[in-house]
Amino acid sequence: MSRLSDYCLLAFDVYGTLVNWEGGILAAIQPILTQHNVSVSKEDILQTFQDLEHDQQTQTPDLVYSDLLATIYPPLLQKLGLPTPTAEESKSFGESVGNWPAFPDTVDALRRLSKHYKLVVLSNVDRASFAKTNAGSLQDVPFDLVLTAQDIGSYKPDRRNFEYMLRAVEEKFGVEIGQVLQTAQSQFHDHYPAKKAGIKSVWIVRPGAIIGRVEEEVYDWKFDTLGEMADALEREL
Repeated sequence: MSRLSDYCLLAFDVYGTLVNWEGGILAAIQPILTQHNVSVSKEDILQTFQDLEHDQQTQTPDLVYSDLLATIYPPLLQKLGLPTPTAEESKSFGESVGNWPAFPDTVDALRRLSKHYKLVVLSNVDRASFAKTNAGSLQDVPFDLVLTAQDIGSYKPDRRNFEYMLRAVEEKFGVEIGQVLQTAQSQFHDHYPAKKAGIKSVWIVRPGAIIGRVEEEVYDWKFDTLGEMADALEREL
């Protein structure tokens, strides 16, 4: 059996794994729910969001993520029984991604993991949104390479995103597929396509997460938090 320490590069999903995107989405939509005195379960909100997001990503793979969020905000509210938002409200929802909070263990875990691994971002967001997150809740943790859907022209789970990442890390660092661990929460967006691409993966469960669930999980390692993964690596070393 291989060990975590046998690998030298982590390719991270960010939103859902490092950043609490479900909490961020719910916080961004809460004011209009309160304003109209509407009660909707977080499961209904997040499942509706995921369905609309994936459909839009498939239809417009070159649309930057903040604009994509703004685009799906009106149908999201409509499906939740809320009035159509203004263009400014939709834009604000799209730009909220840069303010979503990191999980409490994330920054310390990244700093610990960086002592052994190259840290690479493989995210479905756009460059500006990630830069805002990195300067904000991720506290300027340095990443060795940042790859976004905006750079690639498609959204995960599209296999092209993983093939693009593999080419990039081999060209930049000389790292081959057998040295890479896809490190992510979402089974749908990351673990299934990583497996199809032949990449080993670490499932950061984030217990209670709704977006990205599937009936049958696939992974090579499993931890509830990124902090637990860092603990396991340090025990090996």
